[in-house]
Amino acid sequence: MYPVRPFVGIGIVVIKENQVLLCKRGKPPNVGSWTLPGGAQEAGETCEDAARRELLEECGLVAGDLQFCAYVDSIRRDDSGRVQFHYTILDFATRWVAGEPAAASDVTAAIWAPMDALEPYELWPEAHRIIGIARRLLG
Repeated sequence: MYPVRPFVGIGIVVIKENQVLLCKRGKPPNVGSWTLPGGAQEAGETCEDAARRELLEECGLVAGDLQFCAYVDSIRRDDSGRVQFHYTILDFATRWVAGEPAAASDVTAAIWAPMDALEPYELWPEAHRIIGIARRLLG
């Protein structure tokens, strides 16, 4: 099904010392790719509530204080040029509080990855940009 309008997506960067939380996607788009936790905002839900819900649903973690980090426009076209996926993603940043990640709902894996060695995860360039902004925001 092709969208008639963009959807609001929410992402969250969770930093634990010199590590960042990554998830392996279990659903389209990008099944099997490593990414930041997140998902679609639901009607009646604030952006921050959506970030907290997605983090809990996907990784079993509770977010601490959230800071708005940045936005990303994710537009994917099919071979004929039609828009197949269109998300405007609002990313938040937080520090790890407690617990260990456990994959659930839309992801098949959730791990702490060293921020200085992310190459094996083949992250989308925008994910690298967002992680960099979160590092600066959280000091």
